[in-house]
Amino acid sequence: MNRSMHVLRWPLIVLAFVALLAGCATLDEKQRQWIFQPTSGQPAWAESRADGMEDVWIEHRSQESGSPVRLHALWLPHAKPDAPVLLYLHGARRNIWGSTFRMRNMRDLGFAVLAVDYRGFGRSTVELPSEAAVLEDARAAWDWLAREHGQRPRYIFGHSLGGAIAVQLAGEVDDARGLIVEGTFTSIADVFRSFKWGWLPITPLITQRFDSAKRIGQVRVPVLVVHGSQDGLIRPELGRALYERAAAPKRFVLVEGGTHYSTNGVGQTLYRDALRELFGHEG
Repeated sequence: MNRSMHVLRWPLIVLAFVALLAGCATLDEKQRQWIFQPTSGQPAWAESRADGMEDVWIEHRSQESGSPVRLHALWLPHAKPDAPVLLYLHGARRNIWGSTFRMRNMRDLGFAVLAVDYRGFGRSTVELPSEAAVLEDARAAWDWLAREHGQRPRYIFGHSLGGAIAVQLAGEVDDARGLIVEGTFTSIADVFRSFKWGWLPITPLITQRFDSAKRIGQVRVPVLVVHGSQDGLIRPELGRALYERAAAPKRFVLVEGGTHYSTNGVGQTLYRDALRELFGHEG
């Protein structure tokens, strides 16, 4: 969810008033804009961020929109041709170019990485995303990995809002080796309740609920939950609460001093230890 959560606070507060002035369809559309904050197009600095990465195009027909969708992804190979592969699912506002530093961190931990932009982000199909739509896009990227690298162990990784997408995906597929989420939460409603104005009765109006607390019980692979102790956007208690609802085997890693943006880098040693102990992965 990244820095967009600051922007999300006041819009969610006024949702009750919007509901009085507009129909449900308009309310839903506004929420999707505020929660995802999709950024389309390719910035001028993108090429330098993606040095050593390969463009991948993934096409599928959306059951949600009834239209064809073309997704842009970046593939970061590993020096070892048999290295396990990781599907990287980013959070709100930032597209895959804003996530390349985490992709490289995970490559340094021993993974080849595929990061995908959902519709509405980057160079993917221009369409306002929704909770159901981004899950379709994540599943299309997972299917691409199965076709191209099906012989290698495959993991699902999600940061922030991407963590909620990762939980949903991991609960639906049966060929993942493990789930890794960082800086994520139990639900959008719980995130709102953690804010200063969280006492307001807004949560029943939230349409994009991303209820990971409900779905994490459907995940049948080992789960690693990582959170920064100084995460000011998604409180560590929400990551811990998600971990508590997951089935064993599982592990919770609190990275001291880690923020919503720095935890992945600051916590590399802790990551390495947890990956070895939980998954038997030697990066």
